[in-house]
Amino acid sequence: MRPAALLLDLDGTLVDSEPVHRAAYDAFLAQRGWTVPDLGIFTGRRAEDVFAVEPGPWSEHDPHDLAAEVREQIPDDATPEPVPGAAELVRAASLAGVPVAVVTSARPEWVALAVGEGLGVLEHVAVVVTAHDVTEGKPDPAGFLLACERLGVPASDCLAAEDSPAGIRAAAAAGVGRVVGVTTTWPATDLTDAGAHEVLPDLLDLVDLLR
Repeated sequence: MRPAALLLDLDGTLVDSEPVHRAAYDAFLAQRGWTVPDLGIFTGRRAEDVFAVEPGPWSEHDPHDLAAEVREQIPDDATPEPVPGAAELVRAASLAGVPVAVVTSARPEWVALAVGEGLGVLEHVAVVVTAHDVTEGKPDPAGFLLACERLGVPASDCLAAEDSPAGIRAAAAAGVGRVVGVTTTWPATDLTDAGAHEVLPDLLDLVDLLR
C-alpha cells in the first residue's frame, strides 16, 4: 500500500556519505591521539550524543566541542554519491502527492549540501528535521515523531528508510508502520535485529510504490 508519507534518513540512506564521515572521525581521532575499536557507535547518531553517553577517551571533554572538531574535518566541497534510487524516490513521491520528510542526525548546512546541491531534490522535501530540532537524537524517536507532527500524519501510516540500527530503532519506537533498512552501511542482520520490517540494498524498489 502507498504510505501516507516517506520519512527518510540522509547519511547512508539518501547519500553514500558514511565514507566521508568515517574519514572525518579517523582524522579527528588521529589528531587527538585516541583509539576507538568500533566507529560504528557514531553511525546514525549525533556526535555530541555519542561523546556524552558512550565510554571513551573523551569522557572528560565537552561533547559539543568535540562534535565541532569532527565537523571541521569534513571538506567544504564534500559531495557524497547518491544512493541508487534516492533522487528518483523523492521525485516520484512528489508527483504522487506523498509528502517527504528528511529526518537526520546532521545539521541544516549538510542537508542543504547533500540534498540540495548533491541530489537536487530539496524543493520536493516537505519537512526537514535535523540535529537542531530535537533534544534527543536517534535512537530516540523524537525526530520521527516531530516529522509526523509537522506533516500531520500518523506514524503508523508512514514508511521510514534508515541505514543504521540507531535509526531503525528510532523509527520503530516512533511507531512507524513500515520500517525499511538499507544495507549501505550495516549488514542486513543488524538492521532486522534492530527492528526493520524489511531490508533492501538501495532505494530503487521503493520507487515502484509510488507509481
